Amino acid sequence: MYKEDTIAAIATAPGAGGIGIIRISGRKAFEIADQVFSSPTGKKTAAMPAYTAAFGKLLDKEGQLIDEAIALVMRAPHSYTCEDVVELQCHGGQMALRAALRALFEAGARPAEPGEFTKRAFLNGRLDLSEAQAVMDVINAKTELALKQAAGHLSGSFSGEIKEWRQEILIDFPEEGVEEAKTEKIRLSIEALREKFQRLISTASTGRILREGLMTAIVGKPNVGKSSLLNALLREERAIVTDIPGTTRDAIEEYADMDGVPLRIIDTAGIRETSDTVEQLGVEKSKEYIEKAQLVLALFDSSRPLDEEDEEILSLLSGQPSIILLTKQDLPARLTSQELQQRLPEVPIIPISTKGGRQGLEQLSKEVHAFVFKAGEAQTTFLRDEEEADILKRADRHLSEALTTIEAAMGLDFLSIDLRSAWEALGELTGEKIGDDIVDEVFKRFCIGK
Repeated sequence: MYKEDTIAAIATAPGAGGIGIIRISGRKAFEIADQVFSSPTGKKTAAMPAYTAAFGKLLDKEGQLIDEAIALVMRAPHSYTCEDVVELQCHGGQMALRAALRALFEAGARPAEPGEFTKRAFLNGRLDLSEAQAVMDVINAKTELALKQAAGHLSGSFSGEIKEWRQEILIDFPEEGVEEAKTEKIRLSIEALREKFQRLISTASTGRILREGLMTAIVGKPNVGKSSLLNALLREERAIVTDIPGTTRDAIEEYADMDGVPLRIIDTAGIRETSDTVEQLGVEKSKEYIEKAQLVLALFDSSRPLDEEDEEILSLLSGQPSIILLTKQDLPARLTSQELQQRLPEVPIIPISTKGGRQGLEQLSKEVHAFVFKAGEAQTTFLRDEEEADILKRADRHLSEALTTIEAAMGLDFLSIDLRSAWEALGELTGEKIGDDIVDEVFKRFCIGK
């Protein structure tokens, strides 16, 4: 077990709700719960069978009523943390929940640290590190694809693949003299593993986008349709749409679901020359977002020819991953796709109109998916981020060194060192080979109560 002390925290999100849950975990979970929870029948949580519930009242140390509640009992090791656990389901008001939590602290529990329940599940062997991190990814998922990725990690599919690779490396460990035939078999096995590593490493960027969202800046001169596009992507009236230039003076940030890809959209202020100090600050911020964005959606008004403001935007797009949207297709054309394609031949151009419909949005979705996913990648397992990619790259370097060792006929001892180093690096992905400081850093990112 992880620790002798018993922890407690509110496990539901802040705010008013029908139900609020307080989770208690540890060696004295039942003893502490029974000092606060009182059943009309006198039933104690310590005497209740696992996975049973009882109705009762929550009382402070003076015996004053805090709230009515249901106590749900789970016994070690068959609980989320592998410890004795009591969950108190109260009404969802924050004052009642905090009063009940305070009573539990007075009874001997201590406040849970961020992510400590899941940390205990990890340290007690219920979850490996990848599965533990997937818990928060499931909670934070903003699209079905993001949820699918997180659920895959939570189910152990990613960990299972890593463990299989570790086992393959373990099998390759030479036990006796390295014969030529055996050496060739090891070499082929290492090369096959490296190909698998490279395929997974290439998914790091996609995995991070699915978790955190694709930072997407909507840019263009004033009154070109940026706010209308934002509203169309969100399917709600989030931004003010008027014919008055300069309505948007600061960046508006929202998440949109682009057929499974979470877009972290930033609707920027229109780029133009202005004497308005506040608007000018917004214009400068828009230019900064163009540089920082992973993808830029650049809007140009098809009903007007290019002017100096458009030319400045075109110059800002140089070298930036972009998609050009030619807006206001319902009006007579003064600017064509061909004219823009000559200026930026590598950038996709999509005619679009959000007035009375969603013309062009389906094509935009296809282009976004082509930008995020490589061919066939949407059905694969993804790394969570570049940190996992760095660990896998390190394991790959050790395998590369093993190949060099084989080619140089440096002997059994050196080959074993290279293979073991790769095996240990892979163990960092599942938490089988990881220091306490890394574990602490991972779980600090969790919310309290999880």
